[in-house]
Amino acid sequence: MVPKRWARRAVTRNAIKRQIYNVSERFVDRLPVAAHVVRLRTTFDRQKFISATSEPLKLAVRQELEQLFERAARPEVRT
Repeated sequence: MVPKRWARRAVTRNAIKRQIYNVSERFVDRLPVAAHVVRLRTTFDRQKFISATSEPLKLAVRQELEQLFERAARPEVRT
């Protein structure tokens, strides 16, 4: 979910959603079969990412998503 309060412009929200879909496709074999929710929790600063579809924004989103999916794909260690 990409709430409007964290990504004001629709074009930014849609670009983030596309990134979620693209990155999640790479992890589909490593994730358990379930419904997964990806929720944006902080804003992407418009001062830092001037263009809604800029390469720096895409890179920042992709890096964050890859870390998130890597963590989700790791098998749980039970002690």
